[in-house]
Amino acid sequence: MAVSWSLAPLVAQRAREHPERALATTGERTWTYGDVHTDAEALASALVELGLGAGDRIAVHLPNGVEWIVATLAAARLGAVVVPVSPQLSVHDLRYQLRHAEASAVVTIDRWNGVDVLQRFEELLGELPDLQYVVAVGDDDPWYDDRVFQFAALVARGAGRPLTVAPPPDSADLAVMYTAGTMEKPKGVQLTHRALVENAQRTSDVLALAATDRVLSAMPFSSVFGFSAMVGTMSAGATLVLQPVFDAAGALALIARAGVTVVHGIPTQYHLLMREEAFDPSRLATLRTGLMAGSAVAEALVRKVRRWCDVLVAYGLTETGAVVTITRPTDSDATRRESVGRALPGVEVMAADLMTGQLHGPEAVGEIAVRGPGLMRGYLRMPAETARVHTPDGFFLTGDLGIIDEDGTVRILGRRQETISRGGVQLYPRELEDRLRAHPAVDDVCVIGVPHDVMGELVCACVVAVEGAVITGDELKRFARETMTADKVPDLVRFFDTFPVTGSGKVKRRELARAIALSANTAAAYAP
Repeated sequence: MAVSWSLAPLVAQRAREHPERALATTGERTWTYGDVHTDAEALASALVELGLGAGDRIAVHLPNGVEWIVATLAAARLGAVVVPVSPQLSVHDLRYQLRHAEASAVVTIDRWNGVDVLQRFEELLGELPDLQYVVAVGDDDPWYDDRVFQFAALVARGAGRPLTVAPPPDSADLAVMYTAGTMEKPKGVQLTHRALVENAQRTSDVLALAATDRVLSAMPFSSVFGFSAMVGTMSAGATLVLQPVFDAAGALALIARAGVTVVHGIPTQYHLLMREEAFDPSRLATLRTGLMAGSAVAEALVRKVRRWCDVLVAYGLTETGAVVTITRPTDSDATRRESVGRALPGVEVMAADLMTGQLHGPEAVGEIAVRGPGLMRGYLRMPAETARVHTPDGFFLTGDLGIIDEDGTVRILGRRQETISRGGVQLYPRELEDRLRAHPAVDDVCVIGVPHDVMGELVCACVVAVEGAVITGDELKRFARETMTADKVPDLVRFFDTFPVTGSGKVKRRELARAIALSANTAAAYAP
């Protein structure tokens, strides 16, 4: 009998088998598999009544929480496509992603970080012709617009109503997930049920995830890393421990209070946990394993973390449905410290020669190329770009340079194209430079990454001001906060009369980086 990787039926099966088992907890409040399945079915019924169904795109614009899970399962049940959208996005990026995805509905939060999000969406409804409905989590009563619904009220409205819609096949799209902005705009990655669910389940198998595990994802569910952690935990029948947004002190308390056994995060988050005054390995005795991924992982960090949590290191991208390679508990200590492990079952990894494009297997160096069931169907409405990153025989070219050992172990060397990895978020200098050049006092700008022991890299804007203009670094940062997301705002601003350039007029980025390299005191003073 063929295995089905469709998400909603898988979780429904867990709910039938163990309805009283905890699916999610905050450490203080708990929701069972039966609770979440019932609410997801009710929300799906209410969405059907609103005219939503298979193929419609439903954006989820929430911090990590049980409503995120319910909304995802409801959309998956209908065959609708989830569009994960970070609540940290600026209004400009939010508008772009919702418009590009042609989202028919959005599940959001009524207020977030002091922002009246409902008011923001009331304005966006007039600008986004495809957006028909807004579903808001919170206590505010959205009485003023018949296209805006309260989440809890909508769930209650669909409770007890039969849902006759057939679940989608695993070949149907489950999500459109947006990459970080490239030199142009973020790209919508189309991922099927099978791509995401099989990848998450195979990753959970390597972690030996069991129903007794309690899993904390420090990553937002709107990222492919966080989404995979959510799906993998549910597929194993385990319990998700919820923290709306990562906070190191709060995470340490939550691990101890909720008895977390598995923790997933980027290297920066593990750094921050260990830097907390309250960090005490004896209070984390329940932890057994977890994943560290999302950016380059230093050997010294793996060694430190493994003293209190036996983490595995993984490598993957949004386009690969999350994990491509992962270390195993049975690997040698050197392999677990120095590599990103071997491919998941069913995944092929090769190295593309940078000159010829020819693919090579073990004992090769080149651009990492991946083929397997986790690959995206393509970039939404970008057939030319989709073709550009695939070989004729279906391998996806990751843009990462690496070495594949004779046993298939992969070591990542860096990016083929220059990027900045700040706290696990991949940033593209060209996009930031274009935004900063819009300031009237900026004549030229070059954005580079500066090494940092916690964040991986800091974002430094090197600026040549317009002759006679008066501008400060703080002023430029304020301007950046108004036009881009917080993780793209420069940490540092340095002013120059001119940039060092090549004979062809290109900025010598490496020379510029050496000129502004942080002193040990400056790096130590930076507190993210």
